[in-house]
Amino acid sequence: MSKPRVAVVFGGRNSEHAVSLMGAGSVLDAIDRSKYEVIPIGIAQDGRWVLAASDQRYAIEAGELPVVDTTGAALALPSGGNALVAYDPGSIPVELGEVDVVFPVMHGPFAEDGTIQGLLEMAGVRYVGSGVLASAVGMDKAHMKTVMAAEGLPTGRYVVVRDRDWRLNRDRVLKEAGELGYPVFVKPARAGSSQGISKATDQSELEAAVEFARQHDPKVLIEAAIAGREIECAVLQSPGDEPAVASLPGEVRVEGGQDFFDFEAKYYPDQMSLTVPADIPEETAEELRAMAVRAFDALDCEGLARVDFFYTPDGKLVFNEINTMPGFTSLSVAPQLWAASGVSYPALVDRLVQLALSRSPGLR
Repeated sequence: MSKPRVAVVFGGRNSEHAVSLMGAGSVLDAIDRSKYEVIPIGIAQDGRWVLAASDQRYAIEAGELPVVDTTGAALALPSGGNALVAYDPGSIPVELGEVDVVFPVMHGPFAEDGTIQGLLEMAGVRYVGSGVLASAVGMDKAHMKTVMAAEGLPTGRYVVVRDRDWRLNRDRVLKEAGELGYPVFVKPARAGSSQGISKATDQSELEAAVEFARQHDPKVLIEAAIAGREIECAVLQSPGDEPAVASLPGEVRVEGGQDFFDFEAKYYPDQMSLTVPADIPEETAEELRAMAVRAFDALDCEGLARVDFFYTPDGKLVFNEINTMPGFTSLSVAPQLWAASGVSYPALVDRLVQLALSRSPGLR
């Protein structure tokens, strides 16, 4: 019998392009080639889909971030069919065969936010991870917090700054943000990997921080600072109708001298440390794991997610955010949490593919 065909898709048209490639490189190294036929597909920064070149670079080398090599054959995934088609200008399109499942190792807008999930739904192709709604809400931090507050999870205070607000009512925005108390953290509402985030300690820094965040997204979130340790937990869908399960919680610490967990701390060597299990009381750890599963279920997530909390000095847990396609290199936080919980990286990749193969396309 033929092996299932898995298309590992990476890249994309956003500032997390390189992060996606790093995760895809790990997946391509770990996936069982004796069990699956694997097709690596890159989405260039201009939106073109290409078969990955044989010498595609996936890692940071000499401080240089990887990008999709566009020398491979151009690809198309026709709506209403799951067969990949390769084409080059002036040549006859060649059908490469059907894809059984797509593993979209992608982050940020036009990728993790429900857009590629919608494309795959229209084409009738199974894929790893959450569906359109969960992906879209999980990507938009303002709507995410609204859902989590409705679920009863404790969240910090924040102000949402939409494009029109900033252009026409800047004084009101600055006043509302100032009422949060300084310092505040300013971030794009729909970006990840700490792109566009900065800390502001007064109004002048706040204005600069909003302008910086707006380079990534016209919708911005201003959050009150929360004193506490950052504790993260990974959640994994179970087969069949069994409830989702949570990993051991882990504590993230910044080691490179940064004020917060920024892009360099996440993806450059020796900039962060992860302690698993986190040094917190056992009952707090169990409460956190239960809250992580509640967050996963509140969004109707599928596959995997990483849920982040603050653990305050008075012993309280505060929900920070959920990531429906967390960083996915073998050294990223979610895979490390699962490794410490007894699920190796290759086993995690295999489980996600099997979960995707077992679900039906369309409404569920």
